[in-house]
Amino acid sequence: MRKAPRQQRSRVTVDVIVEAATRVLARRGWARFTTNEIAAVAGVSVGSLYQYFPNKLAIAEAIRQRHLDEVLVALSGAGDDSEAVALDQRVARFADGVIAAHSVDEALHRVLLDEVPLVARSSYAEFEAEYQRRYRALIAASASGAAGDDETAARVLSSAVEGVVHAAAHRGDLGLPALRSELVRLILAYLRDRQQAA
Repeated sequence: MRKAPRQQRSRVTVDVIVEAATRVLARRGWARFTTNEIAAVAGVSVGSLYQYFPNKLAIAEAIRQRHLDEVLVALSGAGDDSEAVALDQRVARFADGVIAAHSVDEALHRVLLDEVPLVARSSYAEFEAEYQRRYRALIAASASGAAGDDETAARVLSSAVEGVVHAAAHRGDLGLPALRSELVRLILAYLRDRQQAA
């Protein structure tokens, strides 16, 4: 962002711009995503938009950041809660969270994945650290003394889950009960194999 909103009114303006941009990007795609249309849909002047965002890529990054925040919210509590929950239930909740976070607006998700030239993921170090922590917590909750590197296991599992979910989002298959069932089976098989290796 060009300028961080400090006052409540400014924060509301930025929220309105990002919400409008989200709708425009999902409907029009990256090639026809313009700051003029975003401003018109948001009901603000183009000058107000440029006060906070230097270009349309910066707005797309704000949309992406919101998506990443939604992913973390969806995954919260699935792997690191203190209550005793069976592994099957824990994994089912985790899979439901991942699917829910990517099902909010499948058209938008496809555009973000396929069209928008986004900044390298390493620029989201805080998100990545917290995201991997959620996977490590899931692995630790299922480990029962399993031998191995939990950090590497978390990266492998998160990459596998991302691959499945992003491919399903691309195809429009996220709502299929069979996809959820197979994703749960994949995660459980990986975690149980690690338990058996202990």
